[in-house]
Formats: sequence, structure tokens, C-alpha cells
Amino acid sequence: MASGKTGLVVSAHSADFVWRAGGAIALHAAAGVAMTVICLSYGERGESAKLWRQPGMTLDRVKSERQKEAEAAAAVLGVADIQFWDLGDYPITLDEAALFRLVDVYRAIHPAFMLTHSSRDLYNHDHPAVTDFAQHARIVAQAHGHKPEQKVIGAPPVFLFEPHQPEQCDWKPDVLLDITSVWDKKRAAIECMAGQEHLWEYYTRVGLQRGAQAARNSDKKITYGEGYQSVFPHVVETLG
Repeated sequence: MASGKTGLVVSAHSADFVWRAGGAIALHAAAGVAMTVICLSYGERGESAKLWRQPGMTLDRVKSERQKEAEAAAAVLGVADIQFWDLGDYPITLDEAALFRLVDVYRAIHPAFMLTHSSRDLYNHDHPAVTDFAQHARIVAQAHGHKPEQKVIGAPPVFLFEPHQPEQCDWKPDVLLDITSVWDKKRAAIECMAGQEHLWEYYTRVGLQRGAQAARNSDKKITYGEGYQSVFPHVVETLG
């Protein structure tokens, strides 16, 4: 049943949303939240080594395969809308036109929350560039002077998902999300990403580790979890 709420995931590359936020996407989609995922790049240069090892591979074929994988994963997770912007890879090109395009998405869907990358990543400079881009677009979408005929967005909370090597990226979660009930969906989505099979077990271990931490920090039985870093203070009515 639709809740009337929406969520936005801004993913640098076409597999990032699966590894890092697949559980959150599936969990909220199952609760009726319409999830929009924007893949700014296919990851066609830096994250498609397995495809490039195939004889006769071309750039267009790599992009096509990456899109098919991401679409299959999105279907498993219950994504309402997945978009592929094809803005290049290593480096990704985040120009003013792309910024205002993302602002238009914010204004169109008015997300209840937004998920994107960590603010530091020594191993992939596309990732911090994307989080800066996504948060900049959020600010513009709040500005009354930008397309004043439109309704501005409120203040959707922003959560930064886990980088591949968090310790090296000064990333520490302050939100641990229980995804045990949707782990089977996340694992199935992970297995859609055939071009990066070497990461399947890695992100299964991450899920178990965050689940163990979530259980330790609660009175709940939790097997699988995802970690997030909040950007803004949580506004609550009670503390318990």
C-alpha cells in the first residue's frame, strides 16, 4: 500500500545503490515509500573490469550491460523509478545543467529523506563529488527564489551510506538500520550485479557486521544491518 511518501537515492555509479543502500531501499519500498534512484554514471571505466576483459568489448556494450544489471536489481528492491544520467566516469561530469536537473527532481518528488555517498573517499573521487553535488541541489531546491512558481522542498534528512573502506575515509555510522527482514531481497539484488561478483561476499560480510553492531546497540535480535552517517540533527518529539 502506498504511503504517499517518497525517498531519493543519488548514486554515483550504477551499482553503488545496491551495495550501500539496497536494504534501506527494499525496506522503505515494502512500506509503501516510492523510491527514486538516480545513477549519475554507469561506472563504465572504473568499476567494469570484468566486462572489459571480454574480447571485443565496447564502451556502449559496457554501459548497456551495467544498465541491465542495475534495472534488474532495482526491480528486486522495489524501486519505483530508476534513472540513468550517463554523466561519465572517472571523472564524472557534474556541471550546472546536471545540478539544476537534480533540483527539478527534488521539486518534483519532495523526498522525505535522501541517501548518498560519504563526504570523503580516498579511493574514488567521484563519490565525494557526488555527495557535494546532491547536497548542493538540495539547498537550491529549498530556495524560494529558484523557480518561484514551484513549491520549495522542506528539510529532508540526508544520510551518507558506507564507503568501501570506511576507516580510511573517516566515516563512522551514527545510524544503524535493521534490514534483516529484507536481506533476501538485498542479496538477490547484489547477485544481479554480475560485473562485480567479487563484491558479493564482501557486502554480505558488511551486512552481518552492521547487523551485529545494531543488535549490540539495541535490545533487538538483528542479523543484517546497514550503517549511515547523518548530516543534520534529528528532530524528534521524544527520546525513547
